[in-house]
Amino acid sequence: MKRGLDGPEPETRPTPAGRRNKQGIRIDPEVEVTHEPRRTVISALVEHEPGVLSDVSGLFSRRQFNIESLTVGPTENDDHARITIVVEEPDPGIDQVEKQLRKLVPVISVRELKPDAMRRELALIKVDADRPGQVAAVADMYNAKTVDSSPETATIEVTGARQKIEAAIDTFSQFGIREISRTGTTALARGTDRTAASDSTGQPADEANYDGQYTETATND
Repeated sequence: MKRGLDGPEPETRPTPAGRRNKQGIRIDPEVEVTHEPRRTVISALVEHEPGVLSDVSGLFSRRQFNIESLTVGPTENDDHARITIVVEEPDPGIDQVEKQLRKLVPVISVRELKPDAMRRELALIKVDADRPGQVAAVADMYNAKTVDSSPETATIEVTGARQKIEAAIDTFSQFGIREISRTGTTALARGTDRTAASDSTGQPADEANYDGQYTETATND
């Protein structure tokens, strides 16, 4: 007597294409194709509730996306929070990031930002203070400010684009850097362009204005 469900024999059953990663998740073959990675910023508007950041970070961990930074904070609406993610992936990987984020229940909308978006980062740089005059001169050059000082150290606060932060760190290194703390990138679209918002249908209000495939441009202000 035949038992079980009707169907093809095991050796004739179709096998999904693609390999699995270490977690056993099947990888889309399109993502496996060789593509040059690019660095981009993705903004996600989410419900401001416990566990959202854990859900998002867990998603990236499972999918093994290459994340450079992830920041989260409140918005003008107390019920919403904005997550800003900097990723460096080939285009199929970036598409997967956006698609997987949209599947999360607390996520309201997701958008890859245009190159002219306002991107800022904050860094605290603690250096040796045996040359205070020169430290102050470098701080002025980067429009930075001293937030703490002692006979042994000075801590400088620098804000700006990633390139500016990295240039400042490189310059301050001549004094001897003791510690660095960086916030990661936060970003907003320019002008009246919405960063990541939803309309009455629940769809991203700025979706029609986004044509995809952006590359990063440098801003040093």
